[in-house]
Amino acid sequence: MTAGMKGIPRNPGMDESGMTACRICGGQIEPFLSFGRMPLANGFLTADQFDQEYFFDLVAAFCPSCLMVQLVDQPDREKMFHAEYPFFSSTSRFQAAHFEKFANEVSDRWIGRNDPFVVEIGSNDGILLRHFAGAGIRHLGVEPSAGVASNARKNGVNTLSGFFEKDIARQIAAEYGPADVFLAANCLCHIPCFHSIAEGVDILLKPRGVVLFEDPYLGDILEKTSYDQIYDEHVFYFSVLSVNHAFGMHGMEIVDLWPQKTHGGSMRYCIARKGTHPVSPAVGVQIGRERELGLDRIETYERFRQNCETSQQNLRRILCDLKQQGRRVVGYAATSKSTTVTNYCDLTPDIVEFISDTTPIKQGKYSPGTHIPVQPYEKFAEAFPDYALLFGWNHKEEIMAKEQAFLNAGGKWIVYVPKVEVLA
Repeated sequence: MTAGMKGIPRNPGMDESGMTACRICGGQIEPFLSFGRMPLANGFLTADQFDQEYFFDLVAAFCPSCLMVQLVDQPDREKMFHAEYPFFSSTSRFQAAHFEKFANEVSDRWIGRNDPFVVEIGSNDGILLRHFAGAGIRHLGVEPSAGVASNARKNGVNTLSGFFEKDIARQIAAEYGPADVFLAANCLCHIPCFHSIAEGVDILLKPRGVVLFEDPYLGDILEKTSYDQIYDEHVFYFSVLSVNHAFGMHGMEIVDLWPQKTHGGSMRYCIARKGTHPVSPAVGVQIGRERELGLDRIETYERFRQNCETSQQNLRRILCDLKQQGRRVVGYAATSKSTTVTNYCDLTPDIVEFISDTTPIKQGKYSPGTHIPVQPYEKFAEAFPDYALLFGWNHKEEIMAKEQAFLNAGGKWIVYVPKVEVLA
């Protein structure tokens, strides 16, 4: 498990046949869904930046060798994660409760009494690590977005601003010693250099230490046709089959897993060195289920493409009909996922008047690509639209619970996951 392992590609690129190579195993990947020209999902911008906006081809592909679903191309990480990155996890009360429970479970099950040390990558504003900080447990967050990392430090969370990889792991191990637990929440799916991460874990983790990470689950994406989970930051779309294969290349294995409701359907994985922990029966059960669902066959992803195209057509039809009727439609929540939807479905300001969002750094800007104005929530509440297009569908329960006034005023929701429909 050292740098330069044979058979592990260091950088994605073209193989000898000129085809795009898998980031995990180096095999030839099979593209199955193209969204065309796409901007950065979190690239909210001002009007004077329109001419300099960055675009790339958003294409998803399947590797028949290691079963990893991935993007063909991903923008440079510095373009996506920077000092003005606009996402802060703590703005969601649901997320806050989720991570508090996660922290408690880690503490109860995985942390020993002998001066434990916890490391989290992609720690954002410290929403998870703050619970370890509050308990006096040694911890370190590694967060690439400097502005978000600064916010975490202000909240008492020990945070290093940078991209985690094996060299950073060596520095952390030298300064803090080995880690009992390595955490990542909605992070590993963002990182194309998977093998450098795995090697860093091997350097940093105690012999019986564990990796606990959760990310959007491929099975849920396919089942719900939630194509908006596909955007620049998500380079990998994990299944149990593909995760076990990828970590297996580093002498590790999944020893347990737990489905999660977050992000419209996620999976939490517990990874350890092979033979150091018993493997839960849940792992074999989930692998069997994935094979039954066809997550190991390209035909499954071709059907997913067809479902996405149907969803796109149905959403445009509803919105164009409402436009002809003179009805006001406003987007609700300027999410990363909304960028995929607005661009894939060609939703412009003449169709969606504006997008309401509570994040100050996004307000007064425009949505990536389609340039729909982003307005403060007060703009939505002061004159309710006829329809609200729910971009934050993964927070549907939380949002609808607080928007009774909108419904009482006769407002209706438009949703597109798991199917396109209007909710009164």
